Amino acid sequence: MLNTFPDLLVLGFFAPTLLRVAVALVFLYGAWAQYSRLAELSHLSLPLVGRAPMAIWLSIAVHLAIGLMLFFGYYTQIAALLGILGSIKGMVWAKKYPRLFPLCRLEYAFVLVICLSLLISGAGAFAYDLPL
Repeated sequence: MLNTFPDLLVLGFFAPTLLRVAVALVFLYGAWAQYSRLAELSHLSLPLVGRAPMAIWLSIAVHLAIGLMLFFGYYTQIAALLGILGSIKGMVWAKKYPRLFPLCRLEYAFVLVICLSLLISGAGAFAYDLPL
């Protein structure tokens, strides 16, 4: 099949970069949403942890670290693995704890697919990553 814009195939290396930045912004938004509701979330009773504000701070730190790693392209495949785990966790617990997980299940499914794509395809342009 013929391509409509064959000159754009040269820029195909930037496709993972766009996906990486998009999912990084999602994780950074998750960290910001949790930080903005910190007083409300500190009274939330979590399974296995109970009422622990340190668990909320840990969740904010993990979301922030994944978002920054993906945004700057630093060990993208490791950050994608952590993003996969975070999105699976979000898909499971988003219905029960909607204040802790700001996205819906379908959005976490999209994040899961993007992170799987980044794990398989690599980091894209402007990234520091080790080939697996």
